[in-house]
Order: sequence, then C-alpha cells, then structure tokens
Amino acid sequence: RCSRAGRKTTSRMATMTATARAFGMVGLRWLAGCRAFGSPALGLLDPPAASSSGRRALASSAAGGEGGDQGSEFYQFRDRKIPFVPELTIHKPSDEIAIPCFRVLDDAGNSVHGDSGEYEVEEPLARKMYETMVRLQTLDTLFYEAQRQGRFSFYMTCFGEEATVIGSAAGLEHADHVFAQYREHGLLLWRGQTLQEFADQCYGNHRDYNKGRQMPIHYGRKDMNVQTISSPLCTQLPQAAGAAYANKLAGYEGITVTYFGEGAASEGDFHAAMNFASTLSCPVLFFCRNNGWAISTPSDEQYTGDGIAGRGQAYGMPAIRVDGMDALAMYHATKAARQYIVENQSPVILEAMSYRTSHHSTSDDSSRYREISEMKAWKARDPVSRFQVWLEGKGWWTESEESELRAEARKEVMKVLDLAERERKRPLRDMVTDVYDEVPQHLERQYEEIKAFALKNKALFPNDTPIE
Repeated sequence: RCSRAGRKTTSRMATMTATARAFGMVGLRWLAGCRAFGSPALGLLDPPAASSSGRRALASSAAGGEGGDQGSEFYQFRDRKIPFVPELTIHKPSDEIAIPCFRVLDDAGNSVHGDSGEYEVEEPLARKMYETMVRLQTLDTLFYEAQRQGRFSFYMTCFGEEATVIGSAAGLEHADHVFAQYREHGLLLWRGQTLQEFADQCYGNHRDYNKGRQMPIHYGRKDMNVQTISSPLCTQLPQAAGAAYANKLAGYEGITVTYFGEGAASEGDFHAAMNFASTLSCPVLFFCRNNGWAISTPSDEQYTGDGIAGRGQAYGMPAIRVDGMDALAMYHATKAARQYIVENQSPVILEAMSYRTSHHSTSDDSSRYREISEMKAWKARDPVSRFQVWLEGKGWWTESEESELRAEARKEVMKVLDLAERERKRPLRDMVTDVYDEVPQHLERQYEEIKAFALKNKALFPNDTPIE
C-alpha cells in the first residue's frame, strides 16, 4: 500500500511540475507553495535570484531606454506624469491653498471692480434678473404661508439663494438639460413657467403636468428641458452624467446641468457621477449649492478639506468657487463654466457659497439647531437687496418701481393660489395609469382595493376627487 501511495504522490508531483513549467515563473512559485503546504514551518517565498538578463534590463530602465533619463524621475502612465522624490512627505490638506471665491459685488452691493464695468451685464438683462428674483421671493413667501394654513402638504423655499438660482439660470441656455434637486424652482420661473403653473402643481389639481402624482415643488417640464425632481437624495447626479454622455454621443448642442447641496455630496452617488463624468469626458456642469446646512447638519460636520470644489482636482475636473449671494458673479461664473464645457467637452464642478436663511422645509424648525442671531446676520446680507443696491447705483431702478413690482407680484401670487385651490383634483385612477401601456392585473387589483377604501372613507379624500 505504501509503495502504491508513493507512486501516486510521485505521479502527482510530476503532473504539478509540468503544469507549473507551462505557466512559467508564476507556476514555479505556486509549485513551491504547494510543496511547503502542510509543513510545520511557515515561511515566505524568496524572490528568484536576478539573472544577468534581468540586471541588464534594470540597467537599461535606469538609463531611461529610449526615453532618456525620464524613466528614473517620473512615474508615467498614459497622460499622468508624477515626479519621484527622495524625501518622504505627508501632504496635509492644511498645506494646500484653498480655491478662491469669485465675486463681483461686495456685501454692500458695490462692484469690487469700481467703475471699470468688468463682469457686469446690460440693463435689460439686469432688470429681468432682478424682477425674477423679486417674483421668486414673493412666490416663496406666500406659498410658504399657504402651506402653513394647511392649503397643501409641503413646501421648500430658496430664501438666501435667489441669486444662486436666478444668476445661474441666466447663464445657461434653454437647450441645456437640467437635473435639479428641489430648491431650483427659480430656474423654471426664468424659463417661463407661470405662477399659475407653480400653484397647480403644489395643489395637484387636474392642470398639474405631473397629474398630482408628485409631492409639491417636485416640478418637471419636458418643454423646458427640466427633468422631474425626485425626493431621494443625489439620484440626479449619476442620471445627469449618463444623460450628458448620451447627448455627447448624439451630438446634442446643449450641456447637462445638475444641482445639489453640499450634504448630497456625501452620498455615494456623488462620487460615482463625478468619476463617470470625468473619465468619459461628459459635458456636464455639477452645480453645488453650498448653503451651510444639510437640514440640521452644518457644513463643518459634513466634510473636511477644501469644500466641494476642492474635490475637482482629485477627479481631474476643473473647478470654480463663487459667491452664491452675488447675482452677477453667479451669472458670469455659470456662463464661463458652460463655455468651457462646450469647447472642451469636459465636466466642470461649480460651488456656490451661500446661506440658507429659511428652514429646510415646512417640515423643519431650524431654530432648534442654529442660533436666531446667526440667521438674522445672514438675512442682513440678502442677495436680492444687494443686487437692488447695484441696480440703483447704475440708475436702472427706482423706489417707485420697487414698490410697484412687489405689490403686483404679491397680488398675482395670491390670485393663482385661490384659482388653483378651486380647480378639481385628478381622478383617483390616475394613480395606476401611465406606468404600463395597459394597466396590468396586479395594478388593477391594487386599484380596486384603493377604490373600495376611498368609497368607504370619503371623508379622508378631497371632495372633488373623482373616484371611478
């Protein structure tokens, strides 16, 4: 028996040796490991001794070969060239210079460029930007109050960020596809959505383009190239990267823009989107609204390092940091970023530094996690008033125009709220339509259960909701 076992072992080792030789040096090291298996001594496999041919190869590499002496000075892989250094250094973030913040207007509304006219705009555009900001501010004020009165279920304002949204909207083109977060409804206002259409969506009546299926302020307009907003945080970023890549392949003339907050930049989707966009050279603008707070989490607990724009370098992506409470700076920065994207077919990340002077939403009470004095101090730097000062200094705006605009805006917003409230709701059956070409049986069964519940509990449903 022992003799037969010995012959089997010898045969096995011969087979393993032949296999190892077939795979070269890797196979020989694997064979050595196999032979050592079961040994009471645990050892490391020594590297094979350098052959004379190996020494010649190393010498040739050190001499630089065809590339001269660069081979010994740099680590180079494709387009990346990293110098070798003899000193060991730990590079701390604090040693790096922060990306500066571009601005045109100071806190008092005066141009930092004096009378040079640099980074300014023509009067018609300036007036349109300001008027849209005032209307947006009025819409937010009265819609917020309407929600507090129980007239609809939810609302979010963009107080403190009016310049961020309107300035960037003015710097984009209508052909640009937008993947918004939830505080950019001013962009729709800029592109032509009426106040009545905003009210119809928040009430979810029969005129709502989303057929009452979305939460209030979750807008979407195909004719304005604005994708419908979704509640889950940061899902729009990889979608935007993919859309930008598809548009690039199709030769589409516009770029893709995606808005998000600094809190969303902590999501995994942010990093996936940035990496895809960078490696595939997608024509997309990553627009971060850094307003200081991710609901109750302050930005200094959200990240360390040089904010969000500072991450651009790690992804090989150009970056811009802008004063988000300066409408002129936002306009020019967005326009410059867009031009760069079009010319280079490359993504850009833009970080707008602002402050959310409102509660996160109607479901939030920010006085529970930040000081009232802090909020008041930032409200004093209101971006709308700041832009108004600059307009008045140019002689393009007067006090009488201010009073007239705000009175008219308030009157119009109150009117559209009343009209939207009186419009009938969408039929209950709309809950299950448009998902498939034909409503499948499992959705039909679910709808019948919902319908039965609604008929039995009519008091829980609006009186004007058709139950069919």
